[in-house]
Amino acid sequence: MKIIFKSFLFVSASIFAQEHQYDYTLFTNSLMKDNFFYGNVEFSGNSAIKNQNSKLLVDKNEFHSPGNSLLLDYKNAKNGKWDASIEYEEVRGKDFFNKANFLSFWIKSEKNDANVLPILKLQKTDGTFSKSINIKLTKKNRWEHILIDISNLDASVKDNPKLIKALVFSQSENSESNNKIWLDDIAFIDSKEKKSISETPTISSAKGYMKHVDLKWNPLTNDNIRYVKIYRSENGKDFKPVGIQDAYIDRFADFTNETGKKYAYKISFLDRFFNESKLSEVVSTETKNMTDEELMTMVQEASFNYYWDGAETVSGLSKENTNGRENMIATGASGFGVMALIAGTERGFISRKESVERFTKIVNFIEKADKYHGAIAHFIDGKTGKTEPFFGTKDNGADLVETSFFVQGLLVAHQYFNKDNAEEKNIRTKIDKFWKGIEWDWFRQKPDSKYLYWHWSPDQGWVINHNLIGWNETMVTYLMAIASPTHSVPASLYYSGWASQGKIAQDYRKDWGNSNEGAMYTNGNSYYGIKLDVGVNNGGPLFFVHYSFMGYDPHALTDRYTNYFKNNQNIAKINYLYCVENPKKQKGYGKDGWGLTASDGPKGYNPDEPTEREDTGKLTPTGAIASFPYTPTESMAVLKNFYLNYGDFLWGEYGFRDSFDLNNNWCSPIFLGLNQAPMTVMIENHRTGLIWNLFMSHPDVKTGIQKLDKEK
Repeated sequence: MKIIFKSFLFVSASIFAQEHQYDYTLFTNSLMKDNFFYGNVEFSGNSAIKNQNSKLLVDKNEFHSPGNSLLLDYKNAKNGKWDASIEYEEVRGKDFFNKANFLSFWIKSEKNDANVLPILKLQKTDGTFSKSINIKLTKKNRWEHILIDISNLDASVKDNPKLIKALVFSQSENSESNNKIWLDDIAFIDSKEKKSISETPTISSAKGYMKHVDLKWNPLTNDNIRYVKIYRSENGKDFKPVGIQDAYIDRFADFTNETGKKYAYKISFLDRFFNESKLSEVVSTETKNMTDEELMTMVQEASFNYYWDGAETVSGLSKENTNGRENMIATGASGFGVMALIAGTERGFISRKESVERFTKIVNFIEKADKYHGAIAHFIDGKTGKTEPFFGTKDNGADLVETSFFVQGLLVAHQYFNKDNAEEKNIRTKIDKFWKGIEWDWFRQKPDSKYLYWHWSPDQGWVINHNLIGWNETMVTYLMAIASPTHSVPASLYYSGWASQGKIAQDYRKDWGNSNEGAMYTNGNSYYGIKLDVGVNNGGPLFFVHYSFMGYDPHALTDRYTNYFKNNQNIAKINYLYCVENPKKQKGYGKDGWGLTASDGPKGYNPDEPTEREDTGKLTPTGAIASFPYTPTESMAVLKNFYLNYGDFLWGEYGFRDSFDLNNNWCSPIFLGLNQAPMTVMIENHRTGLIWNLFMSHPDVKTGIQKLDKEK
């Protein structure tokens, strides 16, 4: 299974010095209201601090930068104590940071007496604490900037802010008092030098949808700009701040939560000290009622934008996730993104000319990228084409599965760009060259091997030594290997490897599924009255029915054991019915809250499945929404519920955020490359069959299917 490899240690950021460096930020805004997931509150004796589930409260009515702050509403007592920690939120791939020379934050306090205010210290990842210092204020009930030389706390963290786990506020000694303080915009920064911003911002577009407005501006190149600040007015005159956006993202989704209203907007630029530029000119739009078809298009376009203006700039391909590495592309996500770009071109999100320009950039990049017997790595530096071993030093070469995801998308592009002109011929020629250069047969490791193998390292060989066995997301790898016109594997390998019923395969499935059900590849059991032909346990996470079937039309895939549209549909229905039953009583589950699959989570990336053992309580929009071809009614219910009822925290600049967990009042801050595109592509396959039809029209794909059919 793919998930096994998510546990590899990340390579030190220092070897990729060219990557974007972030300020080590502990808080700007909380996506969720009520309480802040990252941190804890403790108190004893007569001391107390208001909290919710031992978490700090979030206040949406008071903030330094919109739209909320953290509230410390506390009581000091001589015979007690309290502590409140604000922890750093680990974000996938966000591992390059500026030096932490200064701690910067904004505070507002009802009282400014020294014996009332808390002390602060750093908690480090090794469990130790820095020195404590007292907070000193000159103002009451006004926001005040605090800038602390980190040497006054712990100089050892200057060069490596990742040593900092949390900022801890504690009761000062010998105090009997009550107070409220608000905290906002907490970050460690490298310099206290102030640099002015001379640019005047411009909003390039504002488009209203049902309950939100999408704002766009041109990409920013001034490193002094830290945020874009958004102002909204309901009467065109009185503007209030409603949000901030990171400067490296050039769009913002303002979820107004109201339909049929007119809004006007301005934006400004902020430096790291929140000094503000001039305001832009006003732009106006309005929200509107939308049909189900229009809502589907809205979701498609929002996710499409992740691969369009959210792409890595030199290669034109997909980043692993937002707020992670800015230069690194993920090849599997890029293959999915290629299909999303084509769906978006047909939907009119971009012109064919714009699409041709992007795909010219893509094929030129792939031509120069590192290759290993024709295959490419999981992660590649988008500026240079060099492999990035993001999952560890063993994963520094070919990744056959990610290669198959990528080429699945490219073959769709090969069929789409069919015009008889130099530009589109060039795209087809370079895709064809890459496709025919992949030595699928070499990845058997030995000529008589029954399996394909996932990874190969140029300096460590087959060190990972992971053979590909289904049922999981790697079916497409065998199908592509069989279809290759130059380096194909025998179609019999599908049954000896992917669908093997040998002991090695049985043990593998029993191990990761912790069950005998489906150990033979075939299953045959019924779940919620639905018979499952193929799949471990009751089918696994839903990405199993998405990743291999974005190009391959499962209607046309029938082997000795099942038809894969029918089997995939049954897996999706079982997932749905499990969430309706909701045996663990998870919040948000039900007829309009389902779709358990792999995604970001409160404790990191993991695959949720419709079994109690693998059900962690998080819901992932792509799970149900990318299942539209299988469960159109049930998927539409999720789309509408997640947008209309959870959109204020779940909807962002690229559509639905990766996942959320109502049990823990948590929402993922990221958009994940593997999860955005399936929504665009599979909705399109449901509506028109576009991507399926293009991919299945490729002559090599047709030949591969014919070879497999002869093995039934």
